[in-house]
Amino acid sequence: MIPDVASSPAFGQASLSNCEREQIQHAASIQPRGALLVVREPALDIVQASANAGDVFGCEESPLGWSLDDLGGGLEQRVRPHLRHPLSVIPLVLRGDVGRSRQAFDILVHRPPAGGLVIEFEPAGPAVELFGPVQSALQTIMDAPSLPALCDESARIFKEIAGYDRVMVYRFDDEGHGEVFAECCEPDQEPYLGNRYPDSDIPQIARRLYERNRIRLLVDVDDVPIPLLPRLSPLTGEDLDMSLCTLRSLSPIHLQYLRNMGVKATLVASLLVGGRLWGMVACHHRTSRPMQYEIRAACELLSEAVATRIAALESFVQAQAEISVRRLEQRMIEGIAREGDWTSALFDHPQSLLQPLDAAGAALFYDGRVLTTGEVPGTQELRGIAAWLDGQPSAPVMATAALGRESPRLAAVKSVASGVLATPISKCVGEYLLWFRPERVRTVTWAGNPFKPLAVGDDPTELSPRRSFSQWHQVVEGTSSPWTSANRTTARLIGESVADVIQQFRSVRVLIAQAQLAQVRSQIQVADQPILIAAPDGSILLATESLERLLGSERAPPECLDDLLSRLTEPLDREQRVSDLMRHHRPWRGEVCLATRDQGEQRFLLRADPVFSSPGRVLGFVFLLTDLTARKAAEAARQRFQAGILEQQKIMRTPLNSTADPVYRNLLSALVNNAQLAALEVTDGVDPARVPAMVDGVQTSVSRATELLEHLVWYAGQMK
Repeated sequence: MIPDVASSPAFGQASLSNCEREQIQHAASIQPRGALLVVREPALDIVQASANAGDVFGCEESPLGWSLDDLGGGLEQRVRPHLRHPLSVIPLVLRGDVGRSRQAFDILVHRPPAGGLVIEFEPAGPAVELFGPVQSALQTIMDAPSLPALCDESARIFKEIAGYDRVMVYRFDDEGHGEVFAECCEPDQEPYLGNRYPDSDIPQIARRLYERNRIRLLVDVDDVPIPLLPRLSPLTGEDLDMSLCTLRSLSPIHLQYLRNMGVKATLVASLLVGGRLWGMVACHHRTSRPMQYEIRAACELLSEAVATRIAALESFVQAQAEISVRRLEQRMIEGIAREGDWTSALFDHPQSLLQPLDAAGAALFYDGRVLTTGEVPGTQELRGIAAWLDGQPSAPVMATAALGRESPRLAAVKSVASGVLATPISKCVGEYLLWFRPERVRTVTWAGNPFKPLAVGDDPTELSPRRSFSQWHQVVEGTSSPWTSANRTTARLIGESVADVIQQFRSVRVLIAQAQLAQVRSQIQVADQPILIAAPDGSILLATESLERLLGSERAPPECLDDLLSRLTEPLDREQRVSDLMRHHRPWRGEVCLATRDQGEQRFLLRADPVFSSPGRVLGFVFLLTDLTARKAAEAARQRFQAGILEQQKIMRTPLNSTADPVYRNLLSALVNNAQLAALEVTDGVDPARVPAMVDGVQTSVSRATELLEHLVWYAGQMK
């Protein structure tokens, strides 16, 4: 639940009990390494300024009320052509000599949500040659064969380019806790690799800000913040939204946190995968450390490339799991054809069921039977677990790594079933496919005791986020290895395949066992999947409720296959397809467009098969419809992505005049190739419902990285 903004503490007034609601984007102050101005559009007169602006520009007075032109350096003429651009995602960067001292500044311009322009000035550093190292780094990132290798190389690359004492790749788990997944630090420093940090260390409001502002810099933890004057923006009457400000000062609680770690300066880059905060690259230094714009921009560009590669690698792992699922599905179908029993495919080759989820045992609850393989609890305990699942909220996948905590009555099975992952395989109560993991007594290394009571006071030095970051070891009992999001997706895919096979198998039973029709009809009719069963003459024997809901109540339910065909708007050869099915017993596989009640024309994958009682004798036909909405959305995302890539390639073919053209083209080519590889892995391996977000995330990353590259090239050109 998002807290009421009115109850949120203002910046710098939070305690540890409510710091997750602190309005850190409304800092109303900056770090003293530069100056900040807010100007009104279109006049470009200065209405708000940091209190140090006069000193920074070599003036005896505040520039409030001045025009940008008064600062010199032709700043107004350079900014004005960009006013038609949004400037709300990535700030514009300029380099210029402004102020009476004509000092060289890096000038960053962006537009906050409420309007106006925020212009930040930082003293410019010496020119640095980054294109070679960045190009080499991009190639290393693209070549990383696994997630651990990628994160190890990323930590090394960031340390070489940014020069901090310690660089950590910090990864969030499904519960929001963080872990130092990779690290590169000086030999004399205590390693943090493997340390875990509770989710409370990074409040949710900060995580949302990290998604918007991808890179944050702190030069010196002991710097005294410089206030904005006036405090409230004259443009809005409210605190300035400083979400994108590179100079924004940090929360006193966070500063004390860093002091407790012995950290003086930081640079942090966000890693967004599929639109979600996957983790961060955190750079720490023991002494004050300024960091000029070019290096920060290079780090941000590389973080986008790393996030894109993470998406590709995680999708590849999921794709491999999906291949295993499809092989398992094929064996089930072959089992029906060969033996009339699909369950043999699951339990005659148990590793095909256990290995994709790294489980020690599995159980199937189906038709009142319990089938098992591997290490599982006894039958009585299994039925107790099924009863516990019946009481859980309905979900495609249910998982726990601590069954004994969820249900103390089941604690006795922890040696074989501390971890339970379950997926329902039909709408019938009590029908599940389950996987089990045994208890794994392990030691979790935390950076300090996360369970120690927090000291709460008014003085930031008393707001102790944690005074000790020495390793604190927690012995964890009664839990298994946690189920990952990939495990959940794999379980859902297997469950869907089993459910499809069950529905087809039960549909066959409808045709074979008319005496049991009433019982099986109830099982079929409640299926989520639209199913239709027809007799050899084409008359409809059974249509599921889900199919009838699709077709709508204003029209009579189909009585024969011709009625169904009248609802299909595609394909054009549908009559021929049905004729081939009924007369020649040829299965029908393909896309169809069905006129539905609520969604209009909706695309489905149609699977129609004849059912034989003996060679040449057909009992009837089974039609299964699978909604293609998610897949079509995935295809649309792929098309959008391809259009974006073509645009990037068009840029690569456009003649340029800069002497940096070859370097620019090489780097841009590396970025585009990295994105294309990631998109290929995503579209091949991800749950179709997640493809649009994942592909759009890749597209966003490559677009941001391309724009950052253009900024770097332009910036380099301004320095010549």
